[in-house]
Amino acid sequence: MAVLAVDPSSTVSGGSILGDKTHMARLGGLDDAYIRPSPSAQTLGGVGSRTREAMLLCEAAGYDVVLIETVGVGQSETLVADMVDTFVVLLLPGGGDELQGIKKGIMEIADIVAVNKADGASLASARETVTEYSGALRYSRRAGANWTPGAVLTSGQTGDGLSELWEQVAAHRTALADGGELEARRQRQRIGWMWGLVEETLVRDFRRAVATTGLLASVEQRILAGELTPRAAARELLFAEPSEPVPALDD
Repeated sequence: MAVLAVDPSSTVSGGSILGDKTHMARLGGLDDAYIRPSPSAQTLGGVGSRTREAMLLCEAAGYDVVLIETVGVGQSETLVADMVDTFVVLLLPGGGDELQGIKKGIMEIADIVAVNKADGASLASARETVTEYSGALRYSRRAGANWTPGAVLTSGQTGDGLSELWEQVAAHRTALADGGELEARRQRQRIGWMWGLVEETLVRDFRRAVATTGLLASVEQRILAGELTPRAAARELLFAEPSEPVPALDD
């Protein structure tokens, strides 16, 4: 098993603690386990800028199970769902009522919801949360032909429910494979990866191009002086005639 743990990077210093491995002492002691913490480097979506490449390396190295542990995702930060076979959302007891579950965009793409800390004084609340989100999942996404998203109880402290969660993950993969969706999903992900790289490269090289011509500084000054609205400034940058060739895309 390989675990790619993504740690949030500071918006001030840019640094990351990269301490996720310290919480996996038992797993880290196994010879056939690999744990790699990496910084998000301000990449949105709960993952790092090179998480996809790291996944491919782990698969090439022979790891049959690769877990992506994200920085924590919100309603719009769901990039990780576009790079994995099974998207598991981990929730805590008492996280909100059923209506809140429906409103969360992340519920619309969850394959499995796991409500953790289902132990001790939190057990009753966890059971209630599972019931609420099970209903939310029925409303928020149309179930596929071979799979209906559901919620399960787990406890990281006692280990209860972890076997059931893994059975759900295995069942989901089997459903994808039997229905021909597994390869189709991976094909869509590869196309999406390509377009993501195209957009990233275009924006980076466009910034370089307008900065070298001096146009960017001029436009920014006119915005600050109230002579241009941001929308008009954006159009001016986009449709200006370049005074020198735009640099080629990096390999």
